[in-house]
Amino acid sequence: MESFSFSIPQNIVFGAGSLKRLPELGKRIGGKKAYIISGPHLNKIGMVDKCADALRSEGIESEAFTETEGNPCTDTVKKAAKGYMESGADFIVAFGGGSPLDVAKAVAVVVSNGGDITEYEGVGKVKEITADIIAIPTTAGTGSEVTAFAVITDHSRNYKLTVGSEHIIPKYAILDPELIYSVPEKTAAACGVDALVHALEAYLSLAASPFSDMFAIKALELIGNNICPYVADRSNVKAAEAMLLGSLFAGIAFSHARLGNVHAMSHPVSAYFDVPHGVANAILLPTIVEFNALSDEGKYYDIYRAVSGKNIDSKDFSSGMLSDFLSKLNESLGIPAGLKTVGVSKDKFDVMADDAMKSGNILVNPRKTTKEDILNLYSRAYI
Repeated sequence: MESFSFSIPQNIVFGAGSLKRLPELGKRIGGKKAYIISGPHLNKIGMVDKCADALRSEGIESEAFTETEGNPCTDTVKKAAKGYMESGADFIVAFGGGSPLDVAKAVAVVVSNGGDITEYEGVGKVKEITADIIAIPTTAGTGSEVTAFAVITDHSRNYKLTVGSEHIIPKYAILDPELIYSVPEKTAAACGVDALVHALEAYLSLAASPFSDMFAIKALELIGNNICPYVADRSNVKAAEAMLLGSLFAGIAFSHARLGNVHAMSHPVSAYFDVPHGVANAILLPTIVEFNALSDEGKYYDIYRAVSGKNIDSKDFSSGMLSDFLSKLNESLGIPAGLKTVGVSKDKFDVMADDAMKSGNILVNPRKTTKEDILNLYSRAYI
């Protein structure tokens, strides 16, 4: 066994009704005024007010930025950072799905270190964070509440840049299953498959370890056996709790093991065609699982048993059963069948492949991958 290392610096609060602990955690970090970063949907349905009310109940005032879009861009980060500085806030509440959480991390980088978020692309360029973050996910999908990464779209390049630093890991994360009961069905499906991809790619990654595998396989089990009941009825308490916990475990897994071709290829899809991240991942997943089957040494069997709930004998399993299962899962959840369906055009395949090859995730994908492979995979996923 190769040597490995790990740490879990996050402070996690999990359970129904745990949003009420927000002011307590704010006070723990010495917060006097919060800057809530969220999105227009949550603002429209009154969820941002619910967050602000929780803070106000214990004497903590707040202001909110609710303009975060589905694939947040550098201009959004600039606008939110300006709002934070003008608000007089001293900590950030990231409230929403992966997009508000990414924006919150990026804002913390900019207001703490100056400059533009593009200056911090890559790993290890963030010197410090003076604006602590409390993350409150309202979807079961990204795991961003426990990761050291923020992904922001740079429209000038049609490119999704990644900022990686342990400094941007939220100080606290509140996981309240009650907050994901009202997620729209399509969002729940896309985010749920995104979480499944996080766990699957982390488990197959060349950088995987016994530590990351432990979290990944449990995440696959929780998500695989609960995603359909949750999408069918988001108020299903047991399923919602399992999905939120599965997303958390998947986030921990890929924080330590990284990802693979699915994420490397999905980021250009979102950057060029504004396809929701989870949808892009879900569409590409079966095709890439089929491609990676050549490298399988037994983990496909583990994944299949975890996500399907079927305890079949290994002699009755073939790798094609996993990609077939994932295709049928997408279909049952209403995920579009192919890239053509979501507006992707073939004329961008070459530049998309170039961008995909720049991703560090390619390096840990279980099967060695060339640009020609990426082009072929885009073509096979183009239905």
